[in-house]
Amino acid sequence: MDHHTDAAGLGHIVSAAASDQGPGALLRIVLVVAILGAVFMAWFLLRGYKRDD
Repeated sequence: MDHHTDAAGLGHIVSAAASDQGPGALLRIVLVVAILGAVFMAWFLLRGYKRDD
């Protein structure tokens, strides 16, 4: 039986994507995740400033 962890599978996917298309695909994924994280963080921090007048 051959057992693989999720981290090993993710590393394999990332390395396959990087070798097939160069660093562009990985960079694109990192940028999208960073932008979505910034939007979520802004929403989370600013929702406390909402006033119900």
